[in-house]
Amino acid sequence: MLGLLHTSPVHVPVFDALRDADAPGLPLRHRVRPELLAAARESGPDGVAEEVAEAVGALARDGARAVLCTCSTLGDVAEAAGAAAGVPVLRVDRPMAAEAVAAGPRLAVLATVESTLAPTTELIADEARRAGRPAEVRTVLVPDAWERFQNGDQEGSLAAVVAAVRRERAAGGIDALVLAQASMAPAVERLVDDGHPGAGVPVLASPRSGLRAAAVLAGR
Repeated sequence: MLGLLHTSPVHVPVFDALRDADAPGLPLRHRVRPELLAAARESGPDGVAEEVAEAVGALARDGARAVLCTCSTLGDVAEAAGAAAGVPVLRVDRPMAAEAVAAGPRLAVLATVESTLAPTTELIADEARRAGRPAEVRTVLVPDAWERFQNGDQEGSLAAVVAAVRRERAAGGIDALVLAQASMAPAVERLVDDGHPGAGVPVLASPRSGLRAAAVLAGR
């Protein structure tokens, strides 16, 4: 069984569908803790490390052989909780970060929540060190997108993300764009065969690669 720690309920059907496509038959156990992200935005991820560790431990006690944290803000503290829980913990964006580093040194990270920018930038730096590659990161906070997402306007939130990606592509000077949050992933489909400037620059999202890697850790 694979445990998943979410900070939004919208991720549950997304990862269920990815499991059905890429790891059919793998049992999933979801825990949704939106208050953890809200608290981390106020006090930083370290301020909720104990609560995250408790959530990871609960998934392990429920029988999870590995845990996937789908919140980029909490990813680092979630991975750190794995040793005490006795299970491997993977942050959903780690495989994506490795893919970004392999794409080239000039990267742009887009996020809708400011608290995600620093953890994602640090993750890319970590993956660059592991790979022995250089990485230069510029960060972009997508205006109004998170507020729309919280208010249930997912279409408006995704439209803002797509517009931001197009602006960054048109500006040039990047080898890949990284969508820092799992909730931003549907924007990728809207950018396929995009006719705007810079359309050849890849846009990377975390859910699929993260689930595939976590499924391996869970024994699939």
